Amino acid sequence: MMRKEKSLLTKIGDAVEVAKEKTQDVGVSLMRKVEVAAAGASREAGKTRTVVKRKARAATASVKRNARAAEAGAKKALGKAQRTVKSKVKAAAAGAKKAAGKVERAMTPKKRAPKRKTTTAKSVVKKGVTKVKTAARKTGAAVTKAAKGAARKPAKTTARKRTAKKRRA
Repeated sequence: MMRKEKSLLTKIGDAVEVAKEKTQDVGVSLMRKVEVAAAGASREAGKTRTVVKRKARAATASVKRNARAAEAGAKKALGKAQRTVKSKVKAAAAGAKKAAGKVERAMTPKKRAPKRKTTTAKSVVKKGVTKVKTAARKTGAAVTKAAKGAARKPAKTTARKRTAKKRRA
């Protein structure tokens, strides 16, 4: 009986050892799978971190660009406003200066007209002769002009000539 017991105990021990080995193999296999899964997760986390950093940098650059553009636009608008204000101030100053000149002229006393010399008979005759000569000259010029106008051909003919000249050229 002892022999059978020993052999049974031996068999049980052997079975336990086999079970231990299989358990170890399963544990090692599980460990490998866990390590592979952990490495994959770590790799994915790194990729995700890189993508997030890239997007953050792009967003930051975009915000900076927009801020610079807005700042430039504000400077431009401010400069334009300053120029407009300056021109309006100059125009107002010019208007005020003009008004001040008018007021000053209105306030100054009027100058007296110079005393006129009494006219002599000789100067009156001289002026009369000059006026007659001027009137005669103007009349002669008017008569000459009227005579030249009558001698001309009608306007329609000249218009035809002009268009004919233009066609030839």
